[in-house]
Amino acid sequence: MTQEQWGQVKQQLLKTVGSNNYKTWIEPLELQEVADGVATLAAPTSFLGNYVSQNFGDLILYQMGNINGDVRRINFSVAANSAARPTAPKADSTATSTSEDTASPAPGAKVAAASESLFPTAPLDDRFTFDSFIVGKPNELAHAAAKRVAEGGPVTFNPLFLYGGVGLGKTHLMHAIAWELQAQRPDLSVIYLSAEQFMYRFVQALRDRKTMDFKEMFRSVDVLMVDDVQFIAGKESTQEEFFHTFNALIDQKKQIIISADRAPGEIANLEERIQSRLQCGLVVDLHPTDYELRLGILQSKTEQYSAQYPGLKLADGVLEFLAHRISTNVRVLEGALTRLFAFASLVGHEITLELTQDCLADVLRASERKVSVEEIQRQVSDHYNIRLSDMIGPKRLRSFARPRQVAMYLCKQLTSRSLPEIGRRFGGRDHTTVMHGVKRIDELKQQDAQIAEDLEILRRTLEG
Repeated sequence: MTQEQWGQVKQQLLKTVGSNNYKTWIEPLELQEVADGVATLAAPTSFLGNYVSQNFGDLILYQMGNINGDVRRINFSVAANSAARPTAPKADSTATSTSEDTASPAPGAKVAAASESLFPTAPLDDRFTFDSFIVGKPNELAHAAAKRVAEGGPVTFNPLFLYGGVGLGKTHLMHAIAWELQAQRPDLSVIYLSAEQFMYRFVQALRDRKTMDFKEMFRSVDVLMVDDVQFIAGKESTQEEFFHTFNALIDQKKQIIISADRAPGEIANLEERIQSRLQCGLVVDLHPTDYELRLGILQSKTEQYSAQYPGLKLADGVLEFLAHRISTNVRVLEGALTRLFAFASLVGHEITLELTQDCLADVLRASERKVSVEEIQRQVSDHYNIRLSDMIGPKRLRSFARPRQVAMYLCKQLTSRSLPEIGRRFGGRDHTTVMHGVKRIDELKQQDAQIAEDLEILRRTLEG
């Protein structure tokens, strides 16, 4: 295999593994020699050689075989610099490191130097940047905190802990921070990975008897970002190592950014000392999206798709319909819009409300709210500490009337019941009474912060 052919292999790998993986793991490799059907690739560190062998070895061999059928195996050699790379002994198995690959790097070679960009960073999605993040009231604090941390200046809040349900933007913000740090502070060494990957690497280090290499790598970074930390709950050894890594970085005033699907104190089987540590910084909740934020996300996506599908018309009311009907998960919402535009472009029709309902029938059925009127009434009466009979009954005292209107509003928002049906469930009231109550709460939530907070708490409880 010639250097020109190796260049062709690398171009194919770039298309397959993506630009971030390519830059981190493939680009540093150099073709050293090909002999007896074995291609030897020179890696700048033993860590990189081992990682590429285990994660991309088969893929590299496959691409090499497509271009040069003489290559049957690959090996990795490790040296302190590219000017003097020792040739590794031939391996017996396909695409695996040799015994020399796992040896310590020569003097002067680091396990993972910041300038080499060789930290085990998970792939970053180039769609997830701050520019593409739609900010609204439910996520404005999380966005502001993430932006501050992404500046890469002196540690402000440590750790920054982001939590929220599925599809609310945690991973988007984590990727955005990593992209921003990469652009603004390339001098900083950053690790971004999931808690599952952290555990996998720790178990691998234990198995290979390389725990000191693991400790050195993770404790020598400037910024550690761990996604979905709830995954390590119940894994005692991993929790132990995570705790010590956390403490070491905090002591060095290095930035830590964590995400999870719930608050630290609510993660079951997570050690109390770790919960305590996670709560010592800034803990930010990404609230479920409200109607305005969902509509903003849809409008932003529509601008992108309008450029992608020129001439495709979108009827009035479609985005408002989707923002109202698909309320719990932004990923589902965005996926529905993608599918809608693709379908409309294929059939050559304007995107009308009727076409939307036909195209997304299964998504809309799955997103139908399953909350019952009775459940809403119980939750609201408990929240306001009044008897259910008083809320449903005829009394018009303000202490009963306002919770009653809140319950009616939630019934309208969270169920498919008609106004007359809702009225019957509230002591046989007329549908105009329900309409007035819904309108009144809609007005109050814009003016009264307490009402807005009550609605948010109740909605989350009912949809959780």
